[in-house]
Amino acid sequence: MKNKKIKKGIGKIHLWLGLSSGIIVFIIAITGCLYAFQEEIQNMTQDYRFVSAQQSPFLPPSQLLKIAQKELPGKTIHALKYNRKTDAAEAIFFHYEPTYYYTSYINPYSGKVLKTVNNETGFFPFILDGHFYLWLPDQIGQIVVASATLIFLILIISGFILWYPKNKSAAKQRFSFKWKKGMKWKRKNYDLHNITGFYVLLIAFIFAITGLVWGFQWFSFSYYKVLGGEKSLVYTEPVSDSITEQKNTQITPLDAIWLKMQKEYPKAESIEIHPPETTSSSIDANANFNKGTYSTIDYRYFDQYSLKEINVYHIWGRKKDDKIADTLMKMNYDIHTGGIFGLAGKIFAFLISLLIASLPVTGTLIWWGRNKNRKK
Repeated sequence: MKNKKIKKGIGKIHLWLGLSSGIIVFIIAITGCLYAFQEEIQNMTQDYRFVSAQQSPFLPPSQLLKIAQKELPGKTIHALKYNRKTDAAEAIFFHYEPTYYYTSYINPYSGKVLKTVNNETGFFPFILDGHFYLWLPDQIGQIVVASATLIFLILIISGFILWYPKNKSAAKQRFSFKWKKGMKWKRKNYDLHNITGFYVLLIAFIFAITGLVWGFQWFSFSYYKVLGGEKSLVYTEPVSDSITEQKNTQITPLDAIWLKMQKEYPKAESIEIHPPETTSSSIDANANFNKGTYSTIDYRYFDQYSLKEINVYHIWGRKKDDKIADTLMKMNYDIHTGGIFGLAGKIFAFLISLLIASLPVTGTLIWWGRNKNRKK
């Protein structure tokens, strides 16, 4: 009797939390589906991302920097990104307050600007804005989406408790659809909600956890500490020592670091160089062995005068210094999108997101059907 009352109470919590957050969970899941293959779709439809491979070497960063600066005068170049031999180089303009985010695609052999794109406009930026912020102002939208994700996490746990069969005979109806001819749609809808919810439960839980890492700082910090993390999650820019005598080289510091990265990462699919924005900034660089993921990036920092490497104490540092907690935090985006398993992982994540989007719909229909019966 006591267990029945507890389960009834959990049922009410599940119902009202589901009704209050259902539309938001639906939007988050659907926008996640639509965004799943954005990279593949853009590669197919945007030919300016690619160039013909040539035997000549890439232009060094010092030259690409001058070319890019002419494209958007007065705007800060955050990074210069070199990709594979058949890919365009990218000059990334990014800044907070005023906020802007542009990418100039440049032929790395000739220096010709192929196209400059505003990354805050277009279909996929619109979808991403809905997924992260529900198309609300960022500060408000982030709280709303993160709160709905936290509620969804509670729904996953309460849903499993409600699903859990009380005996063997009940268990037979919890794992597979056994629809008979003439069965009412209400029963079919109940099974869709119940059985689908069970099969997506584990992946939905992972989606919720990885989403909350971005949503709430307190959650991100707690999650990292529980995993055993010891570094800072806050990025702090290393400082160059302007008193240090500049290293005597025939090439610019930017080019020297780029050549060093090329030499140390000959198999990298992308190498990114960040020009120093102030006299005290470092030259940041990173190499990625798999252009389609973020967890494979190795981050480096160098004094812009002496070119000496600078150690950092946040998680965005050398992969060789990473512990399990650091690796999992860096893998967060790749896990959330399924990209950690390549295209197959993205397809799987797309299908699971679609099934998750169905849960608020079938759940609302269950409530509506029961409510209608009571009125009768």
